[in-house]
Amino acid sequence: ADSRLQHEYVPSAHLSAACTCLAWAPPGDRPPPAKDGPQRKKRKSEFVEVDKQLDILAIGTAVGSILLYSTVKGELQSKLDGGHDNRVNCVRWHQDNCCLYSCSEDKHIVEWSTQTFKVKCKWKGDNSSVTSLCISPDGKMLLSAGRTIKLWDLETKEVYRHFTGHATSVSSLTFTTVKPMNENKPFDGITGLYFLSGAIHDRLLSVWYIRSDRKEKNAVMSFTVTDEPTFIDLTVSEVKEEPVKLAVVCRDGQLHLFEHILNGYCKKPLTSNCTIQIATPGNDEDSTPKPVPILAAAFCTDKQTLLLVYGNTLQPIIEKVSLNTTEPHICLIRDIQKVLSLKADVALTKVKTPVVNSDTKVLVPGIPGHSTAVKNPSSGKEKKKNKRKPGETEESIEERLGALDIDVSTVKTPGGLPKTDNFAVLLVQGLESNDAEILNRVLNTRKENVIKNTVARMPIHAVIPLLHELTKRLQGNPYSASLMVRWLKSVFTLHASYLSTLPDLIPQLGMLYQLMESRVKTLQKLSRLHGRLFILVTQVAASETVQDVTDINQTAKLVYEDESSEEEGSDDEMIADNKDSDENWDEDEEKEEQSDEQDMTVEKEINGDSDLEPENESEEE
Repeated sequence: ADSRLQHEYVPSAHLSAACTCLAWAPPGDRPPPAKDGPQRKKRKSEFVEVDKQLDILAIGTAVGSILLYSTVKGELQSKLDGGHDNRVNCVRWHQDNCCLYSCSEDKHIVEWSTQTFKVKCKWKGDNSSVTSLCISPDGKMLLSAGRTIKLWDLETKEVYRHFTGHATSVSSLTFTTVKPMNENKPFDGITGLYFLSGAIHDRLLSVWYIRSDRKEKNAVMSFTVTDEPTFIDLTVSEVKEEPVKLAVVCRDGQLHLFEHILNGYCKKPLTSNCTIQIATPGNDEDSTPKPVPILAAAFCTDKQTLLLVYGNTLQPIIEKVSLNTTEPHICLIRDIQKVLSLKADVALTKVKTPVVNSDTKVLVPGIPGHSTAVKNPSSGKEKKKNKRKPGETEESIEERLGALDIDVSTVKTPGGLPKTDNFAVLLVQGLESNDAEILNRVLNTRKENVIKNTVARMPIHAVIPLLHELTKRLQGNPYSASLMVRWLKSVFTLHASYLSTLPDLIPQLGMLYQLMESRVKTLQKLSRLHGRLFILVTQVAASETVQDVTDINQTAKLVYEDESSEEEGSDDEMIADNKDSDENWDEDEEKEEQSDEQDMTVEKEINGDSDLEPENESEEE
């Protein structure tokens, strides 16, 4: 209640893997609440009055094992191994505490016995990874979801119902009703109930209805929020007229409250009755109020007050807020710095600050080769004693950070662009911030393998924005269009399966289709025209070269005469005759060769690959 850290479990580093999901075991002597949020860990504050009974916590890890940790004893009770060989995505306890269900990236669902800590049953839950589970109020059915949602009969381990689910992997499943609304028919424990699902990168929460027949597989209604939901809590409606109250915390730090009576089909997505945000007052040296993210929210037992968790995950602040307004938007003003600084003063710290001399060099984590200016401690405090005098306060963290004084200006990269390891990160940043400079830098690459790798590595939610950006650029000049076509090709080959799941694909890609058709329509005519022009240009060039041939001076540079005097006369005549005919012969041949050569050069020039140094054959001869 006073936002203090009550208990901390740090697993030994060499044995453990990162924690991926948590779930409280139902307390021994009281029936557990039927509701179950996606991350049950924040719910600790709700059960303060029965804190003694909430003991065991199941922790799923990234390597596939599940740890059972006792918060009362403060030690690991057991480790469940051999069920999964990949990351555990969700853990759920059965109501009567006899077994535990878990699902994983390895496509399987495992039922564990909590008495023997062994696998009771293991079955394939989906064709891809199973990301979320939820047990029905009567404990006989199990909802599982990857992208599609399945309802399993726990006795036979067979699929009882299928639901279409979401385009991305489902992050939360929760039953919203305990009894069916129609009380005339006998209740079999599942028919007539509603449940809620949310998925990553999906701003719609869907509500599904379990029917007696298998006809309808789609959602009956949906709630719309501003960003991907990260935490969901709700009050279960037990009476027919009682509305379901829903608190949804989004990734952008806002909290949306919905209140709706579940009674059949509703076509339009429902918007929130109330949106709550928290901000700083902004009256100190920084005059602009800053938003404070809400991390989680849960309804108290009276269903009228909310427990809000906000701030940062390392030091969250928990506060009760009563809801009795009809305002659509509420902004709570909280000065986080004051609350946190009060706490920091009270808590004793074991950190000792070292004395820094002028000779010592301090290495700071950061960019390699980046040196920081070190401020020497002021001359008055040359020697620091570890023991404090009574009444003297220790240096605050702010002052210590000031002593490091990292010079930010040296960290900036040349070119003004953020430096990243791969283009995929840059591309997503450019699309989110709509930064033309980053987008130009990424999209103007010509290397095929770079384009392929970038498209393969980019996250799925960025595919549609990228397509819109490419469509916009295709309308520009033909040069950029030729580059964009390479990107389009990669996007369509690598993300075809994702695109085919989108319901509104045709309007999304309509513009692109029209562009392509209009471009390709003129191709045939253009190629015909190109062919005709090519023939004309070559003929004109050839006729010009024939006219431009100049007479070449054919006088011999050196004449060798024999000294014999007898046949001088006849020889001279012969030489003269020969010379004449030879000259004519050479001249004709050279004219032909020159015209041929120029024909070729013209042809090459037209084809765009003219020789850089055309040699003059006549000179050679």
